[in-house]
Amino acid sequence: MKRVSHTELREFVFQGFSSFQEHQLILFVVFLTLYILTLAGNIIILAIIYVDHHLHMPMYFFLSVLSTSETFYPLVTIPCMLSSLVGLSQSISLEAVMGYDRYVAICNPLGYSVIMNWKVCAILASSVCATGFSLSLVQTVAIFRLPFCSPLIEHFFCDIWPVLDLACATPVTSDILTLIISLLAITAPVTFLFNSYVLIISTILKITSAGGRKKTFATCASHLTVVIIHYGCASIAYFKLKLENTKDQDQLISVTHTVITPLLNSVVYSLRNKEVQDALQRVLGRKFFC
Repeated sequence: MKRVSHTELREFVFQGFSSFQEHQLILFVVFLTLYILTLAGNIIILAIIYVDHHLHMPMYFFLSVLSTSETFYPLVTIPCMLSSLVGLSQSISLEAVMGYDRYVAICNPLGYSVIMNWKVCAILASSVCATGFSLSLVQTVAIFRLPFCSPLIEHFFCDIWPVLDLACATPVTSDILTLIISLLAITAPVTFLFNSYVLIISTILKITSAGGRKKTFATCASHLTVVIIHYGCASIAYFKLKLENTKDQDQLISVTHTVITPLLNSVVYSLRNKEVQDALQRVLGRKFFC
């Protein structure tokens, strides 16, 4: 809808889960529990990888990068969402690498230590961070240069489309830029991961031991499930048609990749890992895992 007048806004106000007024307390308890579990899981992973020298290898370097990301990423959205659920301030001032690591480890185990040296690990990790930061910066600058006619964001964080909906008039270039960046941020990693898993699965099929194939398939299946959930929900959120009365569905979809996925990552990629469990036993000096 095109708006013809506007005033300068100094803050946005999140409407959050306003459609679920009768369930606010339940939602608060559920999301707070998930948030605490996510923080605890990722902090434990980071501590174990740092303390136990047996885990000072490329695979766990990438896991520590992932855990760091999943520790700080929810800090941007979940605390604000929790505060809104208990009636506190709802305003805000205006002011894929791991797939490659597993591919090399499974498809070229003899050359793994040579290919995945620390220089390569640092380049891969820094490239991912730099790319994500650059795309976000370009998109943020482009969006927040627009004039806004309303401060009410129909969401629990500053997601792209809810913020663009508040603009008095959205230039076609902003829509195109948002679509291009969304495509790059989602389809590029998905394509890379898909190719990696195709090669991984083709290599697994060549394993002569049935037990070895089953174990490796089980690990890859759990990893792939998290990837599908995360990128599937992100694709629905950013590529679906803009329809009427989809606010509640949009928020529930966003909950999946902002709240659920960070928790799943810590469990699937690390806490279910036998080497991480063994390291935890060594650090604590007691056996908590069977």
